[in-house]
Amino acid sequence: MLERKQLKDRTQVTFVLPADTPPGPVSVVGDFNEWKPGTHTLVPRADGTRAVTVALPGSSVHSFRYLAAGDYWFDEDHADSHDGINSRLHT
Repeated sequence: MLERKQLKDRTQVTFVLPADTPPGPVSVVGDFNEWKPGTHTLVPRADGTRAVTVALPGSSVHSFRYLAAGDYWFDEDHADSHDGINSRLHT
């Protein structure tokens, strides 16, 4: 799930997953962090989910995927679109 908050010239995007699906650590990896795993690792929240927030430029499009333990890559079902194997996010 994606949560968004519009700021003056940026969009705060929070990437949200269930606490244990998939199990183990998960990071969001995309063009906004040079596809470096571990840069934006999801952390537990009080509501039982885990999340990480990234500030992105407004009026832009970004490709991303999730990377879980065991080199398990997966997409965001609620992304704005998909481009091949990547999820797409429009700010």
